[in-house]
Amino acid sequence: MCTVCGCGGEARVGLAYGGVRAKRAAGAPAAPKSPDAAHQWRALGEAVTVSGEAPQAALKGDRINSAAAELAAARAGTAGSSPAPTNTHANHHHLHFGEGPARAHVPGMSQGEMLRIERDILGKNDRLAAANRATLAAHGILALNLVSSPGSGKTSLLVSTLQRLAGRIPAAVIEGDQQTEFDAERIRATGVSALQINTGKGCHLDADMIGRALPRLALADGGLLFIENVGNLVCPAAFDLGEAHKVVILSVTEGEDKPLKYPDMFAAADLMLLNKTDLLPYLHFDVPRALEYALRVNPSLQVIQTSATSGEGLDAWLAWLEARLADARRAAAQQAATPA
Repeated sequence: MCTVCGCGGEARVGLAYGGVRAKRAAGAPAAPKSPDAAHQWRALGEAVTVSGEAPQAALKGDRINSAAAELAAARAGTAGSSPAPTNTHANHHHLHFGEGPARAHVPGMSQGEMLRIERDILGKNDRLAAANRATLAAHGILALNLVSSPGSGKTSLLVSTLQRLAGRIPAAVIEGDQQTEFDAERIRATGVSALQINTGKGCHLDADMIGRALPRLALADGGLLFIENVGNLVCPAAFDLGEAHKVVILSVTEGEDKPLKYPDMFAAADLMLLNKTDLLPYLHFDVPRALEYALRVNPSLQVIQTSATSGEGLDAWLAWLEARLADARRAAAQQAATPA
């Protein structure tokens, strides 16, 4: 269950078409991430100490403010349900359900209970993600988590990318959707191995799904793994899959205010692809404003404007991929040369 959206359900991992099983490095240590690998929009808080427990890892954002008190109250049985939302405008036209330490609201559940559930779920997920990351890093595989709203053009952009990479860089794809295998079939038509994960009621992929999918894919050492997440700008931001980078795709058919409406996703990404730029002559989309909003959330965010239809920006996108892949291959070679 996700405490943000309440999603749940059994995930089904589909069969990959062709290829050999991925090699796994048993007990390989997790590859260290650079300090700027995950950009935070809000400042990180200090560690929380709950009476009788070891200090907990700092929670992201302003949830830290009253987390300890909420958790202690929940254990003492004195915590009530989530606080009533505040009206921040004089005309009382604004209800804000994201001001508590959990930054979410579930009827009948306290903020402390939500924090405890989220801590347990994300803690387990992060451990599985670290194992995925170690496996991929040991083989010099660059894994990218592609995230966006539904209909942003992720699959079309990915198809164009794979066509340009053909014969140059080996690649494989994991497709995430609630139902159907349509996108995986589009990928397989390019000759690239693709595995479909259907999440049922779930609105995001998680590290366990990816870990179960990796052995069933044709992953070549020193290659690329594209993970196309479920179309959703909320929950995928919180779930590390073991990827090297999150790449957020924003289509010009959406509003330029998306980065401010869904800041966690843009804060977690290393690269934003502003997609479907061939449609700009027909739309009222303010590109400078969209870029300003995205950089306000994440000043370190890199941006490339792209179009799968016209080909705009694809050379820059491929250059970005090749540079990161070279880093992954170099790190794997150094790890292999280091005595155990």
